[in-house]
Amino acid sequence: MDLTTLKKLKLSDFEEAADGYRATSDMAGAAKDHIDNVVAAGMRKSLQGHALDAALGELKNLSVNFHYAQIECGLISTALNGFAHDMAAARRKLLTALDDAEALKFTVNADGSVTFPDAQPRHAVELPPQGGTVGGATDPTARAVGRQAATFDPNPHHAEALGIADRIATALGEATEADAKWEPKIRALKADDDLTVSHQDLKDAQSDMVGVREADKGYLEPIGDPPENGSPQENSDWWSGLSPEEREAYLSLHPDVVGRLNGLLSEVRDEANRIVLDEKQAEYQLRIDAIPKPPANEWTWITAGMYPSKVHTDEWMEWDRKYGDEYRHLQSSLKGMDAIRTRFDQTGEGGLPEAYLIGFSAEGNGRAVVATGNPDAAHHQAVYVPGTTSNLGEIGHDIDRMTELWRQTQQATPGASVSTVTWLGYDAPQDVVRDAPFEHYAYDGAPAYRQFLNALDVSHSGSGDPHRTAIGHSYGTTLIGAAAQTGALNADDVILAGSPGVKVGSADEMDVPKGHVWNEEADGDVVPDIGRWGHGGSQWKLGGGVFLIPSDEVFGASQMNTHAEGDGPTTTKGAEGHSEYWGRGTTALKNQALVVVGEYGDVTTPR
Repeated sequence: MDLTTLKKLKLSDFEEAADGYRATSDMAGAAKDHIDNVVAAGMRKSLQGHALDAALGELKNLSVNFHYAQIECGLISTALNGFAHDMAAARRKLLTALDDAEALKFTVNADGSVTFPDAQPRHAVELPPQGGTVGGATDPTARAVGRQAATFDPNPHHAEALGIADRIATALGEATEADAKWEPKIRALKADDDLTVSHQDLKDAQSDMVGVREADKGYLEPIGDPPENGSPQENSDWWSGLSPEEREAYLSLHPDVVGRLNGLLSEVRDEANRIVLDEKQAEYQLRIDAIPKPPANEWTWITAGMYPSKVHTDEWMEWDRKYGDEYRHLQSSLKGMDAIRTRFDQTGEGGLPEAYLIGFSAEGNGRAVVATGNPDAAHHQAVYVPGTTSNLGEIGHDIDRMTELWRQTQQATPGASVSTVTWLGYDAPQDVVRDAPFEHYAYDGAPAYRQFLNALDVSHSGSGDPHRTAIGHSYGTTLIGAAAQTGALNADDVILAGSPGVKVGSADEMDVPKGHVWNEEADGDVVPDIGRWGHGGSQWKLGGGVFLIPSDEVFGASQMNTHAEGDGPTTTKGAEGHSEYWGRGTTALKNQALVVVGEYGDVTTPR
């Protein structure tokens, strides 16, 4: 980078280009949303059959292309702004040095050397190449200047000229460094010349993000990161304090951070988490494709004594030792990601509203927070906590439960403004025998659940205060109880289904108004009576030592019917066992929906 180039550099050209790419990114994002939530949703309402499937397949490909364009154009915009920011700093230094030289009537030559007024050859101060320091001992030019300075020189401007030359060298060196840093990053932001967004394309986009993020520290440094362990209100205030350009830049470079910030609008978190989902799914698919498939001959029979036994083959055991854990993690995570996408694709079916991915992570057992309907705009919010064995791989079942609950609320109160949220925001016990008896899973997850409920207040944009219901199944009820026991539970109603105990011995301790703790226990559900010995609570007025669960009359919960009801078209089915509380057409589901929409008078009780 030479003096003339840096002096004449029009950084506004790069900033205008960045604005253009940002506008293109926004356009692509809006087009994706329109395709998914308007065009495709409208087709699902009115069409069916092979023609619908074919059309939806083409629309899905188009949506993926728009989303990829949104991601890449956002990165290009951020990279161009980052380049302009770094070059502007170097250019300011250069122009300031040139202004100072002009004020002193010094002459700055094209090569950056500085000549002062009574210009004799020994008064020329040469510019060290590549940003070297004039006073350095190793640079040949610097040594020449040193010899020059050693000669008796009465001119008082010599030191000033020396300083200006050094500043010019520093500015050119910083500009050269910025150019070398950004050139490969921007050049890498180039898509394949086709209309297929492959897993490798999305994996490359993830690498592009990391590369731009590493180079872009100077541009985003004034923004700062969100508050460490910030409350939902603090997170919201931080985000609100950013300019639109800063928000877009932070979203482009840190979607994982934006996606998990409680207090931000659900639309913002959804946009961020869909980027993370796309790129993580591509990464995991490429990783699992690179692992040798498990041997087909997994099992063999051996005879030990009188009876044959089925055991794993040596070949399979060797494969499992090398690849088994990673393969199962990737396989389970990909299954969960597919389930989330399935919910996206259901928008419009039977009037089903769009889904929002409010939280997502594939690390460990995984995290996913999926809303049917925008909770920020909804008057009625229901936040469901699943129980033992819940993880990202099994999230589809839990999403389906909240989808069914939303549909049932529309039967209870047609047109009701409702959002039903599946909240897998904690590490649930993964084994009924080995893990479920322990309470630390509930207490560890309780603060995150409370914070999420509080965040729904911060991000709510509808009129009036929302009506909020906390719903738990199995060990999920234990977490809700622990959340109420150890802090303020920001809910109006609590619904407990198949509860093994909630750590407290009375509905009065659930931190909701009296009469607003609702419980369901279906015939054949053995979990409540077994679980009471680990998670039941006690009442001081009973003298302690009693393991009470919400199904016990003395606990004080309002018991809801789970048996079949009605005749003819109004008949509802009974729920049986531990997993039918959200079965379509069941009394258990109908009663939950009535609570969610506040129609308490229609809730039925056990016979």
